[in-house]
Amino acid sequence: MAQHRHRREDAAQHLTAALLRAAPEDTIAEVRQALVGRELDDTEIVCVVDENDKLLGVLSFADLFRLAADLPMREAMRTSPAVLASEDQEKIASIALHFGLNSVPVVDNGRRLLGVVPAKALLHILRHEHIEDIHRFAGIQHETSIARRALDTPPIRRARDRLPWLVFGLIGSMVATFVMSRFEAALNERLALAFFVPGLVYLADAIGTQTEAIAVRGISLSHIGIARLLAGELRTGLIIGAVLGGLTFPAVWLAFQDVRLAFAVASALFAAGGLATSIGLVLPWLLTRFKRDPAFGSGPLATVIQDVLTLLTYFAVVSLVYGR
Repeated sequence: MAQHRHRREDAAQHLTAALLRAAPEDTIAEVRQALVGRELDDTEIVCVVDENDKLLGVLSFADLFRLAADLPMREAMRTSPAVLASEDQEKIASIALHFGLNSVPVVDNGRRLLGVVPAKALLHILRHEHIEDIHRFAGIQHETSIARRALDTPPIRRARDRLPWLVFGLIGSMVATFVMSRFEAALNERLALAFFVPGLVYLADAIGTQTEAIAVRGISLSHIGIARLLAGELRTGLIIGAVLGGLTFPAVWLAFQDVRLAFAVASALFAAGGLATSIGLVLPWLLTRFKRDPAFGSGPLATVIQDVLTLLTYFAVVSLVYGR
């Protein structure tokens, strides 16, 4: 996760030790009896530990009341992943989702059980990460503790939080303007070329935003390699681009009676689909590799790159079809 996050957003922050423990030789009936008169913070799993308090496995409460009373815990339990107390809270949520856990055991370096992160805490973590991602997705930088009251902060503070990536976007818009200026002669000769720039840029942004919305947190939670993810998103983007281009080609041709213009617009849409989905996936992945929050790779940053590449592609095709 991001380096800006509060340093105590780890498993220890959400840990509870008020859980039910059992020995591997205990029977289901004995564990049920141990519940009488107990107040627990977690009623999702029973943790099975050895004589040194090392975690051996877990048993859900649903199974505890479903299985035969004389069954020993060593036969009833199942193995479970566990996290260290210093593990980042997002990793905890990822493990819980991947393995279908309602509570996540927390252990020390010797795998001795310290407690669990209960279901209520997991919901809190997911909501916390969601709020954080929404703000970073929009290019808003601030400490997570301020995220929930972002609309209550003074206007100067709000502007300071939002401006950094927008300044980068301003620089990107200057680059996009420079790209268009290089094709001033073509635009003067065929004004219709300019009509499609806003639509192409918007569609590239929309396609990329869809990928970013999936990739920003999906990359952190997914256990699929980047090559496979990229291949799938690239194919998806090209299919989207082909459909949009196929719909656009006859419409532009009929409206402007210019088959070359129709081809340029349709080709740019086709290329923009593949470019936008690739950028929307690769940027968050690269930031993850550099130990940065992938949400920083979305929003304004990806938008600027997608806009410039879409314009370059469009005018490159225009130059090709019109012989310039």
